[in-house]
Order: sequence, then C-alpha cells, then structure tokens
Amino acid sequence: MRYSFLIAFFLFQSITAQNKKLNLADIWLNGTFEIETLEAFQSMTTGDFYTVLNHNSYGSYLDKFDYATLEKIETVVLGRDLPGITYFEDYTFDRSERKLILGVGLENVYRRSKKGKYYIYDLDAKQLEAISDHDIQEPAFSPDGTKVAFVMENNLYVKDLRDGSTAQVTSDGKKNHVINGVTDWVYEEEFKLVRAFEWNESSDRIAFLRFDESEVPEMSIDIYGDGLYPKQQVFKYPKAGEANSNVSLHIYDLTSKEVSTTSLGELGQHYLPRLQWTHDPHSLVVTSINRHQNNLNLILVNAQENSCSLLLNETDKAYVDIRDDLTFLKDNSFIWTSERDGFNHLYHYSDKGKLKNQITRGPWEVTSYYGYDPETNRIFYQSTEEGSINRSVYSVALNGSKKKKLSRLAGENAAAFSKSFRYFVNTHSSETDPTSYSLIDARSGRELQVILSNEALADKLEDYNLGEKEFSTLQTENGNFNMYMIKPPDFDPSRKYPLLLFQYSGPGSQRVVNRWKNPQRHDYWHHMLAQEGYVIACVDGRGTGFKGRDFKKVTYRQLGKYEVEDQIEAARQLGREPYIDESRIGIWGWSFGGYISSLAITKGADVFKMAIAVAPVTSWRFYDTVYTERFLQTPQENASGYDENSPINYAHLLEGDYLLIHGTGDDNVHVQNSMRMINALVEANRQFDYFGYPDRTHGIRKGKNTRYHLFQKMTTFIRNSLGTTSIETQ
Repeated sequence: MRYSFLIAFFLFQSITAQNKKLNLADIWLNGTFEIETLEAFQSMTTGDFYTVLNHNSYGSYLDKFDYATLEKIETVVLGRDLPGITYFEDYTFDRSERKLILGVGLENVYRRSKKGKYYIYDLDAKQLEAISDHDIQEPAFSPDGTKVAFVMENNLYVKDLRDGSTAQVTSDGKKNHVINGVTDWVYEEEFKLVRAFEWNESSDRIAFLRFDESEVPEMSIDIYGDGLYPKQQVFKYPKAGEANSNVSLHIYDLTSKEVSTTSLGELGQHYLPRLQWTHDPHSLVVTSINRHQNNLNLILVNAQENSCSLLLNETDKAYVDIRDDLTFLKDNSFIWTSERDGFNHLYHYSDKGKLKNQITRGPWEVTSYYGYDPETNRIFYQSTEEGSINRSVYSVALNGSKKKKLSRLAGENAAAFSKSFRYFVNTHSSETDPTSYSLIDARSGRELQVILSNEALADKLEDYNLGEKEFSTLQTENGNFNMYMIKPPDFDPSRKYPLLLFQYSGPGSQRVVNRWKNPQRHDYWHHMLAQEGYVIACVDGRGTGFKGRDFKKVTYRQLGKYEVEDQIEAARQLGREPYIDESRIGIWGWSFGGYISSLAITKGADVFKMAIAVAPVTSWRFYDTVYTERFLQTPQENASGYDENSPINYAHLLEGDYLLIHGTGDDNVHVQNSMRMINALVEANRQFDYFGYPDRTHGIRKGKNTRYHLFQKMTTFIRNSLGTTSIETQ
C-alpha cells in the first residue's frame, strides 16, 4: 500500500508541476524567464579570437576567447584594476587591439545615441586616460590608433594620443541650431545613423556631416519629474511636409588643419544617410537620396581634388531602402544589395560602378550580409531560403556558384565570424528551442561545440502548461499571409473561445517568426492569456516584409488602407472557425500596431469588440518626414493618403471597447497623437478608456513596475471586455 501511495504521490507532484501557470510578476518583475546571452560579444580583428564583456559585484571584466577551442585566453580588462572606474558599459578596440575606448556612466540622448565619460586604456602601458573631462559622444579611433575623434556639445574634436593635445575642428555647434559629427533626431531615428563622421584609411582626413537645423520646427514635451514645476524637453522634430535640416559634407585635413566643404551638386539630392571611405584614402563614397526616397545615388568623392562623380544610381517606383551592406573589396569593386529583381539580393559591381554579376537570386530575401573572405573567394550571408519565417546562414562564391548552407537547424540563425572566416558563432532559436550559441566550422558547416544552450530555461518551462504556437498560412481573398496561433493548453474544439489578434503591420516588418519567446515581444504574456482561455493569433498582412518587394510596397501612398483591411478580413475568417466566438474578437498593437488597432475598432466596428492601442500614431501628419514621406510622400502632395486612413476621422464609428495608452514623454510618437484622438472621440460622444504614463518614452519602460503595471491594466481590460470563459458550441 505504501508503495502505491508513493507512486500516486509522485504522479500527483509531476502533474502539478506540469500545470504551473504563467503570471505577470514572473514575466515582468522577477526575471523568471530571462535568457542567458553572450553579452557584448565581439569578434577580434587580430587573429581568431572574440571578447565577451561581463559584470559581477566586483565590477566589469572583458575576457578574450579562442574561436578554435572556445577556451579563455586572458582577461583583457578588469574593471576593479582601473582607477576610479570599476564598471564600464561599452568598449571599442583600436585596429591593433592594444588600446580600448571604455564608456562609463552613459546616458541616452535619444533612442540610439548616448553621451557620457569615455577613457582610453593602453593595454601595454596599463594606463588609463580620460578623453575629455566633459560628457562626449561617439569617440572613434583613427585607423593607425594614434588619435581619437569625438563630438562634444555639437562640435567635432580630435585628440592626439601621442602628446595628449586636443584640436577643436568646428566651433559653430549649438543646441537646436547646428550639429557637427553626429546626426539630428530624424536621421538617428529613421536612418539609424548616430555617428556622422568617418576616418580615411591613412588617418589624415575625417569626413563629417554638418546639420543646420535652425529652420526645423521645434517640438516641446512636458517633463513632470518630481520637482515643484515641470520642465520642458525642446528639440527639433520635422513633421511630415515640414523643413528638414540642411545637411552638408565637409572634410577635415589633419595635416593642414583645414576644413573644406564638398559640393555634391545635383547628385547630393536631399538626404545624406551614409558616409564610407574606400580602401583608397582619397576616395569617399557618400549615399544620397531624394526627399521621396525613390532615387538613390552612390557618389564617389575625390578628397584630393574636392570633386565628385556618380558611382551608382538606384531607383524604385515606391522607395529605396537604406542598408549597411555596401562593402568595398581590395580592388575597390564593391558588393551591394538591391530589390531590383523583386527580392533583396547581393550584387557585385566594379570600381567604376558597372554591374559584374548578380550573386544571389531566387524568390527569397538576403536578410544579412556578413562579409567576404578573399582567401576562399566566398561571401557569407543570412537569408529566408527556408521560408520567410526562418533565417539560415549560407556561403556562396563571388560569382554566385558553390552555394552552401552552413546552419543546421530550422528557425532563426545568425552568425558572428572570426577574422579569418574559418569559424563563426551561430546564434539559433526557434519556437521550441531556446536561444543557443554554437561554434561552427565555416567551411563545412560542422558544429564543433555548443557554447551556451539555455537548457535550464527549457527545463523550467516543462513545468508550465503552455499551448503550442502553431505556424500556418491564412488564405484570404486579399492574399496568403503568414500566421501563428496559440490555443489554450486544454483546447477543446467543441467549445468557442474569445480571439485576440496581435499585430504590428508596419512596412517591411515581421511578427510571425520562428524564434524563441521573449517578454519584450510579449510572447509569455500571450501564452498566459492562452492559459486563461483566449485564442491568440498574429497575421502578417500586406505591407509586411521578407516576401518580396511587391508584397511589401503595395501599401505605398496609402499607408494603413490594406493593412487594416487584412486584419479585419483575418478576424472575419478566423471568426468562422467553429472554436472561435465571433462576438468576442479583440485586437491590440503598439506604435504602428496601435495605429492599426485604432483603425480596426473604428473601420471594423462590426468585427472587433475590443482594441488596445499603445503609443499609436493617429495621423501621419504628426509623424516625422523621413519615415512618413518614404511611404506617403508629403501631405501637400498626397493629402488623401494621410486623411483617409487616419483613425481620428473615424472616431464616430467606434462601438466597442477601446483602451488608449501613451507615455507622455514619447519623443517618437508624440502624445499629441492620443490627445487628438481623444478630442475626436469626445466630439463624437464615444466612450473609451485612456491611461497616460508620465514622462515615459515610446517603450514605456522607465521604472521597475512600469511594464508590470501596464500589462496588468491591459490584462484586466481584456478580461472585462472579452470575458475569460469559453462557451459550448451551439
């Protein structure tokens, strides 16, 4: 009897363990599902080594590892041995990898930019030296390692590490007027460019951009803080159709100490989103694109003669994306990516800009270019060749032959290569496999060793009763769309469940991806809701990415029209499933997703009972020039494209439950968007719920409890609106 009792006891314990429920505190407060990563992993340029930055209670430490053996070679820097530092958040080697720039006490300026104290650490001399006594931005070594250029208070400086002297290159920098060497708000946000200066190969010239933003309208945001009076954040923000910064190209000659202005003439067009020196120290390539962003030039600048010529021109009926794949080979021929054949592929051009050959081709997309190995004449890249929801790593010869798949497992694979391209660390995950890091032989694709597997997290999740994320294709009258669905773990097809759609829907985006769960992507929260009895679905409709140019760019000049049509149609079609209660369908999204949710609850009032919009755009007239005009042109040229798809103009159609959430300190999608939506709803006499998070920016993160509070609020709203109990099929 005792033996039987023990069997029953352990069986009960096992069943109980496998039925643990997810909760918001574990997702957002306790770090229960945090994943181990290789923090600040960098491949080194001198030999097949890599470095990893770690932190403990004693400080920061930077370790060096051998790719071939994965063994630790040495601790390069130990924070507690550095006078007055202990912790550092960022590091950059010079080309010889005998000096480092260490960043300490860094604070965000905007989303991608930081400023703070930076130091030079000489590994041989064991000496630490501050670059400046003041906060600076974007310090960068010269190729010969003898100098560092940086930006301080909107001016460009150069520090000579041999004698410690600092030269001020520009002097006209002034907040909200002129910026030298770093970008303005809109370039940083939409072109993903912060540092706007580059050293040439011989370390005797610096090309930099100057932003005159004096004519750009100002945006002001109230910061409530904890003082008696609020403060204001005032910065230049060009809304659609308004003036942009006047951007000019300049070259500083370190020998003559003179700054010259380079006229790009008509080739310069409107935006200058990229600078890159070739292997020739006198040749600079500048990317320019017109305001409509459908005509791109690569301009070859001769720094000696201060002249320029057209290297390559790329056009598109809609728009040309700005990428970072331009790579010059030793002969100054170059590799370039383009959607010219309908999908993003790799091309090889001569040093004169003549097409030599298309390297990759097929109905799939190159999603990352990793580099070219001159020893084996191979290019390494990531692509969607195994389906648009997956990412695999490949090699191919420069002429397009001898293609070889190097990653082994389905899902999302990304590579970090050693200097010799003999090895790479493959980061892999899928819906069923947590993120793992493996050492791969780059010539054969053979896995040599697992570095980190996150098996402990996988084991932990076995105790939770999670529903399966099922990937499929939703076939609709508007097209065939990638979809995932999460059903309740105890799903019963004879019952009817409420449905919650999640989407982002923005141009070129993707939310239906075969990768591991991440709290920041809301995966665990969706599984928690499924445990409570909701069916969760996500559909990537027209305008989303990685299915070819035409699928992505069909939304051109009418942003929001097809995207919301596809979400409404998806909801209608899923509502016909026998296990979905079509009277209880909700939708939610953030940013662009909040915009579509707002359109869905108004234009699709007969389909959706509920919508949550977090930090939504409600009129593209309020958003920035670079992003908005890329897809809509200006309001002056395309007023109907702006107004016919603004939820503000459909507020009177609201019938269901609508929760509007915004951070009042959002410098990206300003709270003005929600305020104008609220005004329209009030004028239409429509009831709704609104919650503002003081001083929080677009991500609504600041403060330990913020995300926890946010998702409590959204969960309660969903429960109250859609209910939590399934009903029997009638």
